[in-house]
Amino acid sequence: MTAMTAGLRYGQNAAPKGGNDVANEPENPSPGPLTADPATVFAALAEIIYQGSDANQMYAAICVAATLVVPGCDHASLMIKRGDRYVTVGASSSLAHRVDELERRAGDGPCIDAIEEETPQIESDLRTPTQWPKFAAKLLADTPVRGAMGFRLLIDKRKGAALNLFSEQPNVFDSESAGRAAVLASFASVAINAIAHGEDASSLRRGLLSNREIGKAVGMLMMLHEMTEDEAFDLLRRHSQSLNIKLADVARRVIDTRGVLETSEESS
Repeated sequence: MTAMTAGLRYGQNAAPKGGNDVANEPENPSPGPLTADPATVFAALAEIIYQGSDANQMYAAICVAATLVVPGCDHASLMIKRGDRYVTVGASSSLAHRVDELERRAGDGPCIDAIEEETPQIESDLRTPTQWPKFAAKLLADTPVRGAMGFRLLIDKRKGAALNLFSEQPNVFDSESAGRAAVLASFASVAINAIAHGEDASSLRRGLLSNREIGKAVGMLMMLHEMTEDEAFDLLRRHSQSLNIKLADVARRVIDTRGVLETSEESS
């Protein structure tokens, strides 16, 4: 086991604390805004998944990974909708759980909206007028959080989920932060789905690799061309159809060419 794997696996207390809406709330604070090589973090996260870790441990590891690879992210959580309830199943810190609880009480916010509206929700400065005034007011009064992002996870047609990221400084979430969060959300979606359906390690590895590359390509196009996540993904999809090659292969070419999309003439 690598040091990074151990850090993701044991860096937080993953024991469930109980309560109706908390499946996994670590006692220890998150590692904070540390910088780490994304490839190393993803490799460590994949190792945890391949080794057959239980769901709670995997949820916690994903949240810790967010604080390591997403610029500006101090805390992170995973929220799943079960019936008409929003349940926090993993968190990098008790503060992340606290933010989720405030959002549940407010009835809306970036994380809930990411699930319900199926689009990324980004608010880099909650001190300014926002579409969630009640939630923002409680955050500013009760926590040090000043920025928030929510990215929907595609885990099941019958229920939604979101990866939630929080910053203690305003205006630190930017296009790079959004791009990396999108990659992690794609990675997490495949991992959670694969384990839930009992896929073996080799098929899981292939799925994680292709989705990681797609997420990275989407983030790169978002940053280079000032696109939304949906616009960037649609551009990849259209090129995949035009060139008659797999979406993951188009994503790999975008990464290799630093954001350049081939035409059908160039690929022939």
